[in-house]
Amino acid sequence: MNVAEKIKVSVLVPVKDEAANLPRCLASIAWAAEIFVVDSQSTDGTQAIAKRLGARVVQFEYKGGWPKKKEWSLRNLPFTHEWLLLLDADEVMPPESEAEIRTMVGGGAGEYSGFWINRRFFFLGQWLRHAYFPNWNLRLVKHKLARFERLAEGDTQSGDNEVHEHLLVEGQTTRLASLMDHYAFPTVAAFVEKHNRYSNWEAAVALQGREQNAATLQKGNVGWRRRLKNLARRLPGRPCMRFIYVYIWQRGFLDGRAGFYFARLHAFYEFLTVVKTYELKIQRGRETRSKK
Repeated sequence: MNVAEKIKVSVLVPVKDEAANLPRCLASIAWAAEIFVVDSQSTDGTQAIAKRLGARVVQFEYKGGWPKKKEWSLRNLPFTHEWLLLLDADEVMPPESEAEIRTMVGGGAGEYSGFWINRRFFFLGQWLRHAYFPNWNLRLVKHKLARFERLAEGDTQSGDNEVHEHLLVEGQTTRLASLMDHYAFPTVAAFVEKHNRYSNWEAAVALQGREQNAATLQKGNVGWRRRLKNLARRLPGRPCMRFIYVYIWQRGFLDGRAGFYFARLHAFYEFLTVVKTYELKIQRGRETRSKK
C-alpha cells in the first residue's frame, strides 16, 4: 500500500517487551498513515521490530504517579492527524476495520468525536463467546478532545501503563461494527501476573475513594459503570459475585471449561482486590498512629 492510499489516522501502541505480539498487531494496522509505538525501555527487540514495520518509536520514562503512558502520550506526542486509534500490542484489528475506519475519518463520522470497538478474548486455546463478551472500549477518538480518567494518586505498584482507567472524549460517541481480537492471556501465568498488578491499582482506587468523582464525560457509557463498581465494592461476597456475573449472568458456562476457569480466575482477582484493600487500610492506620 502506498502512502497516498493510507488512512489519515494516527495510531498509539504502548509497549514493553512485546516482541512476541507486536508484529501481529502492527500488521493489522498497516493501512494507518502514522503509528507511534511508545516503549518503556524494552530489552527483547521490540524497538527494532517497531522501526522495521514503519512505526515511530518514542521512549517513555515513568516518574511514578500520574500521568501514565497513554495519558502522557495524549499530552505530548505530535500526532499529525485529527483521529487517533489506541491499540495494545496484544490486540489485532480485523481486515474489515480498514474500510470502516477509512469511512469514519474521511468524513463519515458526522457529529461523533469517538467510536467504541468491541473485543473478544482468546483464552485456553479458544475464543470466548460469552465470558467478558461483548467488551466495548472507546478506542477511536479525536485526540484533542480526549483524556484518561485519573483515579489514583501516587505509585499504585501496577506498572507504568493505565490499568482500567477509561478513555474519555468530549462530544457524542457511537460504535463500530468491527470486532477486535484480544490475545491478552496467552497463558494462565500471564493472567495471574497482570491481575496481581491490577489488583494493586484496584485497592489503591478503593481506598482513595476517587471513583465517585470520575467520568465527567460520557456519563451514559462510563459513568454508570463507575457507579455500579462503587456500589459493588460495598457489598459482601464480592469474589462469589464476580464468579456468578461471569459464569452465570454472562453465560460463561457456554464457553465450556475455559469459561469456568476464566470465571474462577476473575473471582480470585476480586479476592486479591478485597484483601489488598484491607492491607492498605491497616498500613494507613499504622502511619496515622505513628504521626500522633
